[in-house]
Amino acid sequence: MKHFLRMLIQVCLYFYCKFLWRCLKFVMRKLTGKCELQRICYNTKPGASRTMKIETSLRDSKSKLLQTSVSVHPDAIEKTIEDIMELKKINPDINPQLGISLQACLLQIVGYRNLIADVEKLRREPYDSDNPQHEEMLLKLWKFLKPNTPLESRISKQWCEIGFQGDDPKTDFRGMGLLGLYNLQYFAERDATAAQQVLCDSLHPKCRDITKEEISKFSKAEWEKKRMDKAIGYSFAIVGINITDLAYNLLVSGALKTHFYNIAPEAPTLSHFQQTFCYLMHEFHKFWIEEDPMDIMEFNRVREKFRKRIIKQLQNPEMALCPHFAASEGLVNM
Repeated sequence: MKHFLRMLIQVCLYFYCKFLWRCLKFVMRKLTGKCELQRICYNTKPGASRTMKIETSLRDSKSKLLQTSVSVHPDAIEKTIEDIMELKKINPDINPQLGISLQACLLQIVGYRNLIADVEKLRREPYDSDNPQHEEMLLKLWKFLKPNTPLESRISKQWCEIGFQGDDPKTDFRGMGLLGLYNLQYFAERDATAAQQVLCDSLHPKCRDITKEEISKFSKAEWEKKRMDKAIGYSFAIVGINITDLAYNLLVSGALKTHFYNIAPEAPTLSHFQQTFCYLMHEFHKFWIEEDPMDIMEFNRVREKFRKRIIKQLQNPEMALCPHFAASEGLVNM
């Protein structure tokens, strides 16, 4: 009975707040002479802050046209903007900037939804060793990471040198499908120097000196383990697939909206997602070294701590995870 009453109170509060919000919007419209979409576009600077407010306003509207505008086909955005202007009785000749701003926001909103679909399609496609394109991508990954070391055969223990678990990498792609391979190849090809350095660090942990204060904290066995600094080592490819999973979940949950709406002047693309993966690989590698775990068994703990840090950063509406990929100066979002 108590649970039912609690649920009833929550439902009543929801509709009460919704009613108050609609009343407030009505009053603001009368006082300012502008609808909510106009107020957002005129009072909020371009980027995630504006686009996310526009998205919320459209999604929560009582108008079916506004609700469905966030999921229209990209080719229909211009017509949708015209319909919204007509519905809101806004003269485009008097308010030309509003149409431009709404179009830029809708391109980002619709583009984000389409990006999720594209990424999901890759994730669901399994690696097929009978597919020449899949095989070519895998062999390219080896060439980009080990340009001076020929691969002796397709099935080989050499794959362990770049962080796969066995002599045939296809079994390691089961969790993320082709998406894991796409990301790894992108990182190895587009950021070759950094990728090869990260791979080298993961294979050859650096020895370092241990201070007296650190020695006092560990048992003899732990100290010996720390002294050799074995914790830095990890399986490059497996971690790359794991970071792909992290990037995928950040995308699907909507956490990456802040980042993409700040760096993509129009629709975020698969390249934006892959650039974000490269950034996450860079940052996780540094974070792993900073955390200085005792051994690889602490991977899940370190990964979870890293995930929470990234999510906290993304809660800032001004956040762009990798600003060197940003196109903020060329934002169409006016």
